Amino acid sequence: MAAHPGDFAWGLFHSDGCRVANRVTVRGRQYVYPRYLFTNESADIIGLCQWALDLLGVAWRMNRRNSLSVARRDAVATLDRHVGPKS
Repeated sequence: MAAHPGDFAWGLFHSDGCRVANRVTVRGRQYVYPRYLFTNESADIIGLCQWALDLLGVAWRMNRRNSLSVARRDAVATLDRHVGPKS
């Protein structure tokens, strides 16, 4: 896993993750940007996802106790290179 964190992240996001178009409204203006979400009830699996993303240099944050979010433009671009669309 440590030798291939991109492949490991690919497996995690293709099983329990998604890439969405996040829509927000700020001061009356709408913005749409890509975002990755990963959800799992196991704290161990969440921890492994965090570990893999750290190895890839991807900024992430927990938006709930069982859900991880990747929303920064450069972090999403990195995950796009490693994860890509689900088949």
